[in-house]
Amino acid sequence: MTSEIVLILAQDGLVNGAIYALLALALILVFTVTRVIYVPQGEFVTYGALTFAALQRGYVPGVVLFLIITGLIAAAMEIRRATLQSSPSRSLFSASLYAGYPLVLGMTLYYITGAPKSVAMQVLVTLAIVAPLGPILWRIVFQPMATANVLVLLIAAVALHLVLTGVGLLAFGPDGARTEPLLDVGVNFGVISIPAQSIATIAASLMLIVMLFWAFTFTLRGKALRATAVNSVGARLVGVRPEMSATVCFLLAGLVGAVSGVLISAITTIYYDTGLLIALKGFIGAIIGALVSYPLGAIGAIAVGLIESFSSFWASAFKEALLFGLIIPVLLWLSVTRPMKDEHE
Repeated sequence: MTSEIVLILAQDGLVNGAIYALLALALILVFTVTRVIYVPQGEFVTYGALTFAALQRGYVPGVVLFLIITGLIAAAMEIRRATLQSSPSRSLFSASLYAGYPLVLGMTLYYITGAPKSVAMQVLVTLAIVAPLGPILWRIVFQPMATANVLVLLIAAVALHLVLTGVGLLAFGPDGARTEPLLDVGVNFGVISIPAQSIATIAASLMLIVMLFWAFTFTLRGKALRATAVNSVGARLVGVRPEMSATVCFLLAGLVGAVSGVLISAITTIYYDTGLLIALKGFIGAIIGALVSYPLGAIGAIAVGLIESFSSFWASAFKEALLFGLIIPVLLWLSVTRPMKDEHE
């Protein structure tokens, strides 16, 4: 193996690792706040990539109709909840958001503007379509069973993944898609030329991670999310609404998935069922962080990207086995260390 090949593999590994790091952070965020192992996180990557590809081809993707339908279902659930409350104003306001936003967005895209022409607007519209699915699906699927145990929530998450995969097939079709790169230039680094799209992917991932760190550290809503993650009962006692924290958490997870889809869509071909495999690789990084540590999760995800890249060169037939086999020693280590840590606490 020459130094040139090492640099090429390392570049691919860092790009993939940056995407997996975003997914790992989203998975950890959702789990710590809501105890949901968010299996459908990969579907948001798929929806983001295929929605962006559809807009580049000049047509409005069918997932907009799914957004409208689920928004109306969530609004109906909020209206029913309002009828059971003595002060229903908050639920009615939520219902107006769940129903109004998708309807306004759908009418704008279908009857007024159509698919935008500029790349910047295509990215913004992609985020506007995909990210709101996070809180809407939280309201429909997980909020009614928020007090259930982790196993029940996991079963619901797997069922939601299957539903979203089927919706992806209906909305985007069975054919894969790859978008035009956001930056179609190359940067020479020694003996290799690195595509600017790869640099943009790593930079955007780092920027999003830094922004999330800043939000969790210095903003009131971010501190509320951290408080809910540490102790939901204590957070409720000091005035933090766990339902609102969960809604914000799922919105951030949807946004992270949509951004990841836009970034990865020019690097690899995405199909309607690609999301699960991508999410599982991010989940390995989250497991390395024990589903609680953001820095360890990000580092683990980058390690997953590098292992995937180099193993595809040395033993491509066993690439997936090597990746998922990485979970075993990590789980063994956690099974040994976590009980001792809990007893010490």
